Amino acid sequence: MAPKPVAVVCVGMAGSGKTTFMQRINSHLHAKGDPPYIMNLDPAVRSIPFNSNIDIRDSIDYKEVMSQYNLGPNGGILTSLNLFATKVDQIMGILESRCGMMPEPITPGASMTAPEKATASLENHINHILVDTPGQIEVFVWSASGQILLSSLASAFPTVLAYVIDTPRTASTSTFMSNMLYACSILYKTKLPMILVFNKTDVQSADFAKDWMTDFETFQAALQKEEETGQFGGLEGESTGSGPGPGGNGYMGSLLNSMSMVLDEFYKHLQVVGVSSMTGEGVDEFFAAVGEKAAEFERDYRPELERRRHEREKDRSARREQELGKLMKDLEVDTEGYRGHSKPKDMPETISDLDDTDEEESEGDDVRVKPEESLTERYEQALTKNSGENPTVDDESFLRYVKQANINR
Repeated sequence: MAPKPVAVVCVGMAGSGKTTFMQRINSHLHAKGDPPYIMNLDPAVRSIPFNSNIDIRDSIDYKEVMSQYNLGPNGGILTSLNLFATKVDQIMGILESRCGMMPEPITPGASMTAPEKATASLENHINHILVDTPGQIEVFVWSASGQILLSSLASAFPTVLAYVIDTPRTASTSTFMSNMLYACSILYKTKLPMILVFNKTDVQSADFAKDWMTDFETFQAALQKEEETGQFGGLEGESTGSGPGPGGNGYMGSLLNSMSMVLDEFYKHLQVVGVSSMTGEGVDEFFAAVGEKAAEFERDYRPELERRRHEREKDRSARREQELGKLMKDLEVDTEGYRGHSKPKDMPETISDLDDTDEEESEGDDVRVKPEESLTERYEQALTKNSGENPTVDDESFLRYVKQANINR
C-alpha cells in the first residue's frame, strides 16, 4: 500500500513571498516527476502562478460576498472561508478519492495483473498536497473555518505547517522576535509540526536568524549593537546611552532579552530552512525537513490527535446519555424497563391510556369540588370547629379585619 501524501500548509504574513514560494516548490516537484495536488484557499487573489486542483474561487465569489453581506476585505475573506468550510466533507472526499485512485486499463476490456496495478498505483500516487492560504494570516489561523480545514486535513493526512518569513524584513531584533512570537502562537494554536521558512535568501542570507535561534549570546550581542548604534527596531536614531529612548534601551531591550531566553526551548522543536523562491536555493533542504516533520507527525502528533478525538466522542456520548436520562425522568419511565419481568396488569399501555385512566378515576370519585366560598365564611367555619373552644381575641381581631377588608378569594 502506498504511503499517505504529506499535506504542506503554507502560512505567512502579507508580502512574505508565500505565493511565490508555492510556485517554486510546485515547479520543483514537477521537475522531479512528482506532481503535487494543489489547493488554493485565498478567495481574494486575482491570479496565481500555478494551476490549482481545488480552488475556493471556483465556488465562492469574494466580491459578491462582500457586496451581499456588506463586508470589508478581511470580513469578506473570513466569510468566504466560512462558506467554503461548510463543504469540507466534499473536499476531503475529493482528496481521499484522488490519493487512492487506481488507473483505468489502457485497452477496453483489458485486465491488469496485481504487480502491474501496484506499479501503476505507485507511479500515479500523490506524495504531496500543497495548500496556499490567505495573506491575512490571522483570518485563517484564528478562525473557526481555518481550524476546521486544518483539523480535517490532519485527521486524514500527515500535515505540516510551513511558516514563510520575509528574511530582509527580519534583520532587526525586534521584528525577528515579533515573527518568533507569532510562530509560537500558531504552533500552539494548531498543534501541528512547523517549519520556519526564511524566504528571499537571495536578497539576504538567513544565517543570522539561525545563529540567533541557536546561540543566545549572539542575539544578545546583536541587540546590544542596535542599542549602541541607535538602530533599534530598524529605526535610525542617536544612541541614548543607558536611558530609554529612540535607541531602544530600557523597557523594549529588557523585554527582548527576556523573550529570547523564554523562547530558547521553543526553538529546539522547529526546523529552520533558508529558501530563495527566485533561484530555488534551499528547496531540497525544505523537502528534507518536510519528510522529518511528517515522521514526527506520525510519531508524536497522531496519537495526541487520536486521544483528543476519543475524548470528544466520550464527552459527546456522556452528554447524550445525560439528555436521555433527563427525558426518561420527565416521562416518568424507568430506564431499566421491564426486562425479564411481566408488566403489571393495571399499567397503561401508552400515555394516552394513562390520561384516560386518570379521567375515569376522576369520574368515579365521590369528592365533588365545592363552589368557591368567601375567605370570611371559610374562616368562620374554621373558628367554630376549633375543638369547641371559643375564638381567641387574636382570632376575632383578624376576623374583623377580614370582614372590613371584604376580600374574597
